Amino acid sequence: MKTDLDAVRTAFRAEATELLAGLEKDFLALESASDPAAIESVLRSVHTLKGNSLLMGFPAASEVAHRVEDLLARLSHRTRPVTAELVTLLLQAVDTLRVMLAAHGSEGREAPDVPEIQRRLQEAAGAELPTDSAPAPEGATPEKAAEAPVPVTAERTLRVGLDRLDRMLDLTGEIAISRGRLTAMLEQAHRYSPQELLEAHRDADRLYLDLQELVLKARMVPIGRAFQPFARTLRDLCEASGKLVRLEVSGEDVEVDTAVVDLIRDPLLHLVRNAVDHGIETPAVRKRLGKEYYGTLKLRASHEAGSIVIEVEDDGAGLNRERIRARAQALGLLQPGEERPDAELFLLIFTPGFSTAERVTELSGRGIGMDVVKRNIENLRGSIAIDTREGRGTTIHMRLPLTLSIIEGFSVKVGEETYILPLQSVLECVELPETEKRPGHTGVLNLRGQPLPYLRLREHFSVEGPPPARESVVVISQGRGQAGLAVDALLGQGQTVVKPLGKVFQDVSGVSGSAILGTGRVALILDVPSLLQKALRNLPAAAS
Repeated sequence: MKTDLDAVRTAFRAEATELLAGLEKDFLALESASDPAAIESVLRSVHTLKGNSLLMGFPAASEVAHRVEDLLARLSHRTRPVTAELVTLLLQAVDTLRVMLAAHGSEGREAPDVPEIQRRLQEAAGAELPTDSAPAPEGATPEKAAEAPVPVTAERTLRVGLDRLDRMLDLTGEIAISRGRLTAMLEQAHRYSPQELLEAHRDADRLYLDLQELVLKARMVPIGRAFQPFARTLRDLCEASGKLVRLEVSGEDVEVDTAVVDLIRDPLLHLVRNAVDHGIETPAVRKRLGKEYYGTLKLRASHEAGSIVIEVEDDGAGLNRERIRARAQALGLLQPGEERPDAELFLLIFTPGFSTAERVTELSGRGIGMDVVKRNIENLRGSIAIDTREGRGTTIHMRLPLTLSIIEGFSVKVGEETYILPLQSVLECVELPETEKRPGHTGVLNLRGQPLPYLRLREHFSVEGPPPARESVVVISQGRGQAGLAVDALLGQGQTVVKPLGKVFQDVSGVSGSAILGTGRVALILDVPSLLQKALRNLPAAAS
């Protein structure tokens, strides 16, 4: 059972995580401008971290923070200049504190050499090295074995404004009153007309929708939280590769569901590493090509038609079409002589094991990272696209839903089952032509003069029973692709609360989640990207 101290430590770790992220950002800023006022602000953060660490039973972490304070004081008094080496040392101290305060110890990372970090911080601050072990700050308790990693369950936290919580509480009260009124009316239904009962129900429903919207807004956080670590990441990558890259960030205030922020970090990390390792050239090469000495990496976010669009752009070498085509043929992804549009061809770099790198480095080259990018984006019900010009750079576009909890869905029926499509993927619905009413998984129909490949869901999910006399086609799109899904009937649109799939269904092709219908039955939420790719992949066979 979780004790009160565990709960307090969990809250402390959440606060310490934010403080350390802020310190990392501030230390990087010191490298470009060592403003004494900024250093004073950083000192206050370190002092807070030092005191709280001691209070929560982490005296060793408090001691490291104390050494950081000593060094910052020298910088503040301008008795030591800010150098790249000092900033590196301060960033290593942040890394050390992260591990020392983590709930799960080193969490797979290399365990820090704490005495060595303390020695270097003392040395940099110009303090005399102690002959014995350094005394603990006043009030410190002896280091206990209990500070060793204790298996605890990680707790996810989110800060919500008190005003918003107050409004939620008000709404729950109003809903209780509305429900009570509706119950009383139903108990004496003979005294009210059906229209009056329906209005009472709608009043309660409106309050519920207001509460639902407020809860969804409470989960929205700025995407800048996902961008923030990349200033440090880029600095480390530049040190390791010898390249010079400038980071430009825009749209940090764009809000998105907190789950999206958590899940987008890994794809961004792989894209940034890939851009630095394979995209942006060394300073010498850039000079020879007439490019600016520094490369530029841009992280952008914006709202677009109910989605969030995140872009990673570099001004490096761009993708080499012929090398990608040759590699695709070598892996059997393209037949000899087969041609594909650039938009489709470049997406092959997200195939597992696909790499055109001539050498494997510590950063990339094994064809694994881009596969992770695609898988994570699809798990977020998003899409990905590439724009590239050889010699000019590459932009990766990722389109993601604003929230993962509730979607506007479009329901269709196949046999006795109901399936739900994300409404944002639905373009239109048409009737399946008589000429296409034949058995088969796929086909191509003529949509206003343009060929439209389609997939018959009845065949895809092996639904038993004869098809109806009249079938419909839902035209869906994702990114730049467009295809149709043949279904028995169209049921219409409505809000859908997304439930995760159980382990049994996680490998079922074409399904991304589930939902509970008003009837109590379960409906499957369709995975539009995979169904669309399947329809497009079978296009040549179906067309023939």
